[in-house]
Amino acid sequence: MDLVSPQNNPNDYPSRMISSSTNNSIVINSATPNSSTATATPPPSTTPSRYENQKRRDWNTFCQYLRNHRPPMSLSMCSGVHVLEFLRYLDQFGKTKVHNNTCPFFGLPNPPAPCPCPLRQAWGSLDALIGRLRAAYEEHGGRPEVNPFGARAVRIYLREVRDFQAKARGVSYAKKRKRPKQKAIPSAQQSSDPTPTLAADATSASEFNKEITTIFSSLYFFDFLI
Repeated sequence: MDLVSPQNNPNDYPSRMISSSTNNSIVINSATPNSSTATATPPPSTTPSRYENQKRRDWNTFCQYLRNHRPPMSLSMCSGVHVLEFLRYLDQFGKTKVHNNTCPFFGLPNPPAPCPCPLRQAWGSLDALIGRLRAAYEEHGGRPEVNPFGARAVRIYLREVRDFQAKARGVSYAKKRKRPKQKAIPSAQQSSDPTPTLAADATSASEFNKEITTIFSSLYFFDFLI
């Protein structure tokens, strides 16, 4: 085992020696003149939002659906027709009661008794799902002009689902219009107090009554003299 002599270490920094099985020594200086003592700070960890987590799960589910498709299908071959098949496939996992036209509870928001009508995916859930998948498709390199989740057939399908579920469930999906904000009353008008005006009118009426009384008293006295 060789030792490090002062001549081999002119800077006189402390050193360590690691020996190998071949008796060759490797010297590793514990400190060097130009070594930086600052350590690299790891980037702060950002927690994905709930929307990002849901979008990632939806994307994985759709990709798994394509892999299980018969025959298996790649994402580049996917079109709006396959997106519609995926939405109909999800209906079997729905939890929203959608009454048929022949159901006696058709159009009732709160049916009084159970019925055999099927459970479906609610329109709001499907609409939000398509929005997340449309964004995920472009994030994974897809071109917006060929995005299958933004196809015209998908938009028409969602519109038909919305209209039918609104009639079947007796609910309205129309967006509520925001009421226009009332104009604020100027502070000058708010600070004006009608009380002084009323007091002035009362004072004028009292003086007028006194003048009338004086005039009639004078006329009465004049008639008495005559």
